[in-house]
Amino acid sequence: MHAAEFMVDKTNIGKTRFQTGCAAADRPLEAGEIRFAIERFAFTANNVTYAAFGEAMKYWNFFPVTNSSGTDGFGFVPVWGFATVTDSAIDDIKVGDKYYGYFPMATHLIVSPAKNSPAGFFDSKQHRAELSPVYNYYTRCAGDPGYTADLEEIQMLFKPLFTTSFLIDDFLEDNDFFGATQVILSSASSKTAYGLAFQLAQRDGIKVVGLTSPGNVDFVASMGLYDQTLAYDDIETLDGSVPTVFVDMAGNGDVRARIHATFDDALKYSCSVGATNWDQMGSNMELKGPAPTLFFAPSQAQKRSAEWGPEGMQNRIAKAWGSFVARADDWVEVVEESGEDAMARIYASVLDGSASPKKGYVLSF
Repeated sequence: MHAAEFMVDKTNIGKTRFQTGCAAADRPLEAGEIRFAIERFAFTANNVTYAAFGEAMKYWNFFPVTNSSGTDGFGFVPVWGFATVTDSAIDDIKVGDKYYGYFPMATHLIVSPAKNSPAGFFDSKQHRAELSPVYNYYTRCAGDPGYTADLEEIQMLFKPLFTTSFLIDDFLEDNDFFGATQVILSSASSKTAYGLAFQLAQRDGIKVVGLTSPGNVDFVASMGLYDQTLAYDDIETLDGSVPTVFVDMAGNGDVRARIHATFDDALKYSCSVGATNWDQMGSNMELKGPAPTLFFAPSQAQKRSAEWGPEGMQNRIAKAWGSFVARADDWVEVVEESGEDAMARIYASVLDGSASPKKGYVLSF
C-alpha cells in the first residue's frame, strides 16, 4: 500500500490537500503500539458535520496532523472504516488482525491499545484521553458476532450514523418527547435522519415529518419512513399549533428560523444534530420558541450505559440495527472509488450537497 493523506483546512473546510506520504506509515513503533493500514472508509454528510463542528466538538483533535510543508492549519476529517494490523509491538494483537473503527483520511494510523480483549480495544494515546471513549474503541472483526464480510459497506455507511439515530430516538423517548406529538426532521434524505425516522416510525402517537430539498422529495417519500414529506419551501403549510419537536440535521439558519416562527410556543424542543448545510448555519439569536440545544450522542450513550450496563446498551442497539440493516440495501447504492481525484470530487460533492442521497460512497487510497 502506498502512503498518503487527505487533509482539510480547519478554517475553510472547502479547501483540501492531498499529500503523498504518511508519517504513521514509516515511524518505528514504540512499546505498546500497533500500526494500522487503513483499507476502506465511508464518506457521508456525517463527515461534513465532523468538519463543520471540528473546533467546537474537538473532532480535529482525534488525529493531529504531523506538520510538514503546507499542512499548517489543516486537519483530518474522521471517518469510519476497516483497517488491518501491519505491525504490532503487543503480544496479543497479531499482524493481519482486522478492525472496524474511527480513522483519519489517511493510509495508516498508529495507536496504543488498552483494555485489549478478543472483542477489541481502546486507543490510549494521551491526546485522546479527554475525548469521548465512544470514538476511541476499535472492534476486532473476528470477535464481533455482528460482523459479516458481505455487509462491510453497509456497516461503514450506516452503523455509526444509525447509532446516533438510535440515541436521538432514545433521548426523545427518555424525555417523553417533551410533550410533543410530532417530530420534524430537516435534511430528511441524510442517512442519520432516515435512521431516526426508521426508529420513530415504530412508535405510536408520533407523526414524523421529513423536510428536504425539492429534488429529493420523491426519494424521501418513496422510503415509506415519513408520515409526510415536504420541500423546504412548504414549511409554512404545516399546522403551527401541533406540539412539535424539531430535529435539525441540516443546520440551515433560514430553515431553523422558519420552523421556530411557524410553531413558536408549540415547539417543545429544538434539537441540533448536524450541519449538512454547513455554510448556511446562521444565528440562533432572536428565535421564537425554545433555544436550539446541541445533541451530543456520546452523552446519551454514557447515560444509558450506566443505566442499562454496557452489554445491555449494546444488545439494544444490535437488535435495532438488525431490523434496520435488513432494509438499508433498498435505500442505498454503494459506490466504491479510490485515488486522489475521486476523493477530492466526492468530498466536494458531499460538502456542497450535490451528491445523490441514493448513493453511499466507500473510499480508499
